[in-house]
Amino acid sequence: MTTASDLIGIGQAAMKIALDVIASRDPGRVTLKSDRDIASEVDYAVENQLREFLANETPHIGFLGEEEGESDDRETLWVLDPVDGTANFVRGLPLYAVSLALVEDGQPVVGLISLPAIGLHYTATQHSGARCNGETIRSRPTASLQDAMVSLGDYAVGDDATEKNVDRLAITSRLAERVERIRMVGSAAADLAWVAHGKLDATVILANKPWDTAAGSLLVREAGALVVDRHGEPHSLTSTSTVALSPELYGDLLPLLHD
Repeated sequence: MTTASDLIGIGQAAMKIALDVIASRDPGRVTLKSDRDIASEVDYAVENQLREFLANETPHIGFLGEEEGESDDRETLWVLDPVDGTANFVRGLPLYAVSLALVEDGQPVVGLISLPAIGLHYTATQHSGARCNGETIRSRPTASLQDAMVSLGDYAVGDDATEKNVDRLAITSRLAERVERIRMVGSAAADLAWVAHGKLDATVILANKPWDTAAGSLLVREAGALVVDRHGEPHSLTSTSTVALSPELYGDLLPLLHD
């Protein structure tokens, strides 16, 4: 029987493979997947190597990667974003991450996020807490919006981007009037890891892809913060938005996110 300890060890071994690939090569050719949405050769190389490694180590577990999709429709699967923040990565900006989660019946139970350019490596297992570089981390108990640093997910691109960005810009304006600072990091995995680590007080991501949020949402919960959608409903991998925040901010922040 594969234990949680075994699975976090396998995840850490997979993460080492990913970081070795990233360290050993330049981004290479950049592919335009859709309007202003790109992938590098490194994205594909990391995903292919981890898909193969995890299939060998855990043949009973499925795999979902951002670039090439799902290997099958099993209820337990590894979920990978090989480079979250590719636009930053290809320009040499250090704000990008590798995000890997193990999901059972729609719920993340193991999560790993590494920010290799700045040496931060996060892990979490369900009901066992969250760690950075082996040390236990907790979210920051910020109670006032005026003391809160809040990050925003990227503005929309592609179909209906103009309409979607009306909403995003309105929320940006409301937050700018009330919070201490707004940040746009460019990596949902980093946003979520930093809420868990207390570096951010909240993040507002008006989109939700499982490879972006599975590992980070587990980190946030295990560090003592909340993860909901923009309407305050419980967050899942099928939610359409992702909001992670200090519990003390819930009553003041959520009303600013309504349509």
